[in-house]
Amino acid sequence: VLYPFGPEVGDEATHHEDDGTSPEIFLEENFSFFGRAHRSLYVNNNGVVSFGTMVPEFTPQPFPLPGHRPFVAPYWADVDTRLGGDVFYRQSRDPQLLARLAQDLAPAVPPGDQPPQPTWAFVATWDRVAYFGAASDKVNTFQAVLASDGVTCFVLLNYGDLQWTTGIANQGDPHTGLGGIPAQAGFNSGDDVHYYNVPGSRTPAVQSLSHRSNLGVPGRWAFRVDHFKATEGPPETPGTLSKTPEAPWS
Repeated sequence: VLYPFGPEVGDEATHHEDDGTSPEIFLEENFSFFGRAHRSLYVNNNGVVSFGTMVPEFTPQPFPLPGHRPFVAPYWADVDTRLGGDVFYRQSRDPQLLARLAQDLAPAVPPGDQPPQPTWAFVATWDRVAYFGAASDKVNTFQAVLASDGVTCFVLLNYGDLQWTTGIANQGDPHTGLGGIPAQAGFNSGDDVHYYNVPGSRTPAVQSLSHRSNLGVPGRWAFRVDHFKATEGPPETPGTLSKTPEAPWS
């Protein structure tokens, strides 16, 4: 479910540190997020791609967040790459990747709408990353992909194996990486109003993102974000998770 990543495809990597982040990355194309165009971003070790400012915070908060903090959170949790794993990122205009993105995004638009044809992508991958205070070898692998045709912008969230939800600073168990305040997944627009919490966020069910989808492909979620309008209530509890996936364009 993940797109190619790593040094062999030209990825750069963040430093192996706790609560680390990339330098500011200037984009080859503007990326429109909730109606605002962004020209740069940061890839944060703690499972966040942020616009405007880095996000070193290790305790996931429910959206919307106060203050101007626009970001994409594939899996916001207390990652510690000193204990294992890598955080990779790259911009790409590779024709093979863009063709695959176009194919994978086709189900994410309403019937009758023009299917997306991305001309640019940004791929951030958290590969086998450990959690803060880990006394086990449990690791997580996940990915956030930003894709744009210059006007329409999408985010794909891809989940490989998710073995932990919580570091010990958030009351997680050092041996299991579970309990406490689990990871948050979704989008925060930065305007204090518009946001989206992926169902199961900040509950134990967030670990099942690799088995769920809003596209019918386990582990893959896609959302149009240039004019994203979904505003959700509190994250659903595991016992009341909808059996039918959300429309990715809602």
